[in-house]
Amino acid sequence: MNRSTPGLPVHHQLLEFTQTHVHRVSDAIQPSHPLSSPSPSAPNPSQEMLISVALGQVLSLLICGISLTSKYLSEDFHANTPVFQSFLNYILLFLVYTTTLAVRQGEENLLAILRRRWWKYMILGLIDLEANYLVVKAYQYTTLTSIQLLDCFVIPVVILLSWFFLLIRYKAVHFIGIVVCILGMGCMAGADVLMGRHQGAGENKLVGDLLVLGGATLYGISNVWEEYIIRTLSRVEFLGMIGLFGAFFSGIQLAIMEHKELLKVPWDWQIGLLYVGFSACMFGLYSFMPVVIKKTSATSVNLSLLTADLYTLFCGLFLFHYKFSGLYLLSFFTILLGLVLYSSTSTYIAQDPRVYKQFRNPSGPVVDLPATAQVEPSVTYTSLGQETEDEPHVRVA
Repeated sequence: MNRSTPGLPVHHQLLEFTQTHVHRVSDAIQPSHPLSSPSPSAPNPSQEMLISVALGQVLSLLICGISLTSKYLSEDFHANTPVFQSFLNYILLFLVYTTTLAVRQGEENLLAILRRRWWKYMILGLIDLEANYLVVKAYQYTTLTSIQLLDCFVIPVVILLSWFFLLIRYKAVHFIGIVVCILGMGCMAGADVLMGRHQGAGENKLVGDLLVLGGATLYGISNVWEEYIIRTLSRVEFLGMIGLFGAFFSGIQLAIMEHKELLKVPWDWQIGLLYVGFSACMFGLYSFMPVVIKKTSATSVNLSLLTADLYTLFCGLFLFHYKFSGLYLLSFFTILLGLVLYSSTSTYIAQDPRVYKQFRNPSGPVVDLPATAQVEPSVTYTSLGQETEDEPHVRVA
């Protein structure tokens, strides 16, 4: 720290320092951070928006594959084994990512991670498993339309958790985009009712609806936790720990709750191929989702996944002879419009007003600004999740 001149008020000392050293800060900043021209390699906003939407649609297509294989297993072969299907995915994650952590050295080694954060990943693994289980279980009690609509509850959950725990701040256009996406989802549900696809088991609709809301809440918690981990730690650590604890808990749940159903499965090459297809899509979804979340956000990903049901419907027109409605196309393009609106503007990370800004200069001292100074957001995330700074060398203390 610099030595202050005795006898002068604090604001005079700060003014004296600024007049003496501002040229040093300016000289250090300008050569490496030109303010007038952006980096030529940086994507323009249109490219960012298109890439953001396209990445989300890849995830939706993977979920479409998961839905189709699950439908064939349950309806054509009467293989109702959601826990076993999750268990296969967690085993694949364990074999690929947990073993990768096991052979690493130093602080990124599996044992080192377990010593520091084992209980946190244990909770996360349990949350992830039960989120999948609750939503799949809801199909036994309520209708498809209810599940499609109530599953949208994950979006406000992610927004609230991102606001409070990740300090992400949204603009008006983001909320407009979210509303448009949900309207598109409502349009699809209306088309299902008109086409007669809203029927379901309906044995106890309230129980089914509560299961969907519970699953959506757990999905939201898992997604925001995932975003935090991949931004602060690593994708491999997240997937390795999910594979470890997910396989552990799903194995226990499988042995207790689903072993009889598994014995009833009429095994043949077709069923085996469907399980392989399901596991491949699920593994691809888990492996690719952290990449997309890091480039966009958990909120953007969940908005993108709203189109997954529509891809399944479009495939069902040919595979299951569903009736077509123009409302499905209207729903699809409405959701895409909402995604474009959401991705058109960057979110930003809020700064705690109690925290001082600090100017860090390798060749000069550090200045602490007064706590009463106005603190404006200086760090934003583009639609691709890239960090930018409005003021070079400004960091939150």
